[in-house]
Order: sequence, then structure tokens, then C-alpha cells
Amino acid sequence: MNSLTVEQVLKEKKTSDPDSVKELNLGHKALTDVSCLSKFKNLEKLDLRFNNLKDLQGLKSCVNLKWLSVVENKLQSLNGIETLTKLNVLNAGKNKLKSMNEVSSLVNLGALILNDNEISSICKLDLLKDLNSLVLSRNPISEIGDSLSKLKKLSKVSLSNCRIKAIGSSLKSCSDLKELRLAHNEIKALPAELAVNKRLLNLDVGNNMITKISGLEVLGTLSCLRNLNIRGNPISDNDKSVKQVRKLLPPSVNVFNAQPLDKISRKEKHTRFNTDDETFDARHNKSAEEEQSKEDRKIKKSSKRNKSEEDEEEDGKSKKKKSKSNPNVDQVETEEKEEDKQKKPPSNKDDVEKKQKRANPKEELDAIDDAETSFAEIFSWDKVSKGSEDSVEKKKRSSVKETGLVRVIDNKKNKKKKTEKNQSKSVVIDLPMEVEIGLGGESKWE
Repeated sequence: MNSLTVEQVLKEKKTSDPDSVKELNLGHKALTDVSCLSKFKNLEKLDLRFNNLKDLQGLKSCVNLKWLSVVENKLQSLNGIETLTKLNVLNAGKNKLKSMNEVSSLVNLGALILNDNEISSICKLDLLKDLNSLVLSRNPISEIGDSLSKLKKLSKVSLSNCRIKAIGSSLKSCSDLKELRLAHNEIKALPAELAVNKRLLNLDVGNNMITKISGLEVLGTLSCLRNLNIRGNPISDNDKSVKQVRKLLPPSVNVFNAQPLDKISRKEKHTRFNTDDETFDARHNKSAEEEQSKEDRKIKKSSKRNKSEEDEEEDGKSKKKKSKSNPNVDQVETEEKEEDKQKKPPSNKDDVEKKQKRANPKEELDAIDDAETSFAEIFSWDKVSKGSEDSVEKKKRSSVKETGLVRVIDNKKNKKKKTEKNQSKSVVIDLPMEVEIGLGGESKWE
């Protein structure tokens, strides 16, 4: 179907009165002519997306239209729209428009969406006093100029994927501006005049040509800024420069380069705590050495005992040899030996190794000293078996306490589990990855 008739519309709306029709959805119908819509005087909302319209002359008489979408047609101009002065929303994105001059008479326009066209310059929009959203992304626009100089109610502007080289003072009158998208352009610095936009919440200047920290100094004056993206700029390739940028940011910023800022800070704090704190490392290494020397002394003592016991066994064997002439004496001594063995606990190498495992905190301390060990793993040591709980817990608390990782209050055993649970919660906290608007991409303000 190429052309639309009044009868078809009335049949679809199940009415015989054209004046009763206020809303029409005529998308995806391959329409080339909609001149019949002039009969629908009270039409307020019209959706003509995904058709084959080349102009809007057929809508001249629809003077009561407030909402119009002609997305993805074959429009080369907006001729015929000048009479629609009651329009509040116009979406003519993804067409072949080379000019936007016709919209300058739409004095009640609140949202103008003209993304993905062939518009090379922004016309004067002085009469559009109520315009609050302007989307011109993916157009070959090289400069903004003073076309927005009288738009005091403008709160959202998208000029991403254009050819803009500088902003200058083009936004100085937009005191209500809250969201500004300028990604994928050729901007080398943010102007000092941007400080006028005190209410700016979201700023995207990713994938531009900003190389120096001086090009971002104005960020410090934007006291309401919450979301900033500078990814894709030469300055963001250098970690030092990124840290300098973060120092510039006002306290209000909570999302930086698409990541929650407090989570980034927490990660850096933990890294610094594990690797860069020399005082902590020195104190910890000292305590580890003291613990190790104590364990070495214990091992030596146990080795001496083992040696003395082996010597005694050797002496017993020699006595056996000597008493061969007297078998009665030999039998008595053998029985005494058996009784002693039953009374005495086994003192072989396995026993020494068990004692070492119980007493030696080296494995635990190595993990604490390892920068790659997470705090969650450190505190998981509290879940050891009850058989060796007292000895291990005592050494564990002393080593952890000495390293300054945590202060353990151990007044009552029944509070121990609560303390461990609270400690693990306070150390490992996963922040939700909330990503706000203002990070580039296709604009969908309607």
C-alpha cells in the first residue's frame, strides 16, 4: 500500500467521524502519500515511522498535532511542517535531511530528535523557548556557534558522533543543562565557560582528543556532576593522568568511566594496603620471623627428645646382648620395655610433624603477606576443625592482631562467631554496578 485513504483510516478506528480521531499508528505500511490525513482536524498524535515518505506536505492541515514520529522514512526536507506550531515532540531521526531550518517556527517544541541525518549546521532556534531536549547525534556538524544562545530551558543535549572541534561559549545560556553528550568528536579541551552549567549531572566526552589535564580543569567547578566519561581520550591512556583527573572531580561524582567511583577507590585502597604500605610490611615480617624462630626452637627440642629416646633404645639393645647368658633377666627387661611403650605416647616423626602443623603458623602468615590473597580467604581460616581450635585460634588471633588487619575481642566464646561474621562482612563488600545515563550510544529521548 503506497497511499492512504480516509475510508481505510475510519475502518481501522471503527468510526465514521474523522473529528473523533485523535491518535493514529500508521507505522510499517510503506506509505508514500498521507495527504488524506488533512481531513482529521483533531489529530494530536501520529506515528508514521518506517514508511517511504519523501516530504511532509500531506500534514499541513493537521494543525493540532502535538506528537509526531517520522523515523526511518526517505525525507530529504521537513517542508510542510512549518504550520504544525502546536508540536511538542518531533522525531525525524534516520532520514536524509540536509537542513533543519523548518523547525525554527515550531515555538512549542519541547523535544527535537534529528539523529542520523545529513545535517551540517544547526539553525537558529531562538524562538524555541520551551525546548528542553535536543538530539543531533551522528550528523556532520562541525560547530555549535550561537544557535543555542537563547535556549535557557535546554536540559539534555546530544551531539555525539559529529565533527565538533570546540564548544566555546555555545552553552553559556543553557543554565538548566543537566545532560551533555559529546562523545566521538574532535574536542581537545573543555572550555572554562562550561562552569556556567552548574546543574550538569551527566557529561560524556569520551573518544575525543583531550591530551592534557588542563583541558579538564573546569570539571572541578561542576558541583552537581554525578557521572563522567572520558574513556577513549589520549589522557585516559595514562594511569597517572586518570588519577589527576579524579582528584579534580567534585565529591558529587559517583560514576567515573562507567564504574562506581567508590568501588574504584576501594580497590586502589586495598592494593595500596597490600603492596605499598612499607610500615605494615616491616611490622608484619618482624612478627612472622619471631613466630618462625619460636617454632624452630620447639622443633629442635622435640628432635633432641627423639634422639635421647633413640639412644635409650640402643642402650636397651646392648643390654639385651649382654644378658643373653641370663635369659630370665632378658625376659624381665623385655616385659618392662613393653609396659613402658604402652604407658608412653608414641614419639616418632609423624608426631613431630603433627606438632609442627598445629603450632606452625607459617602457611597462614604467608597467605596474609601475599598481595594476591583476598581478605575473604584470610578470614576463612576461622573455620578450622574443633580438635585443634584452641591452639590454632590463639596463634591466629595473635598473628592477625600483630599485623594490624583486625582487632579481635574475645571476651566470650559465644560471641566469637558473630564477631567473625561481622568482620568478613566489613571487609568484603560488593558494590552494585549501577551504570547511569550519559555514557554515549544511541539517544532515545522521546
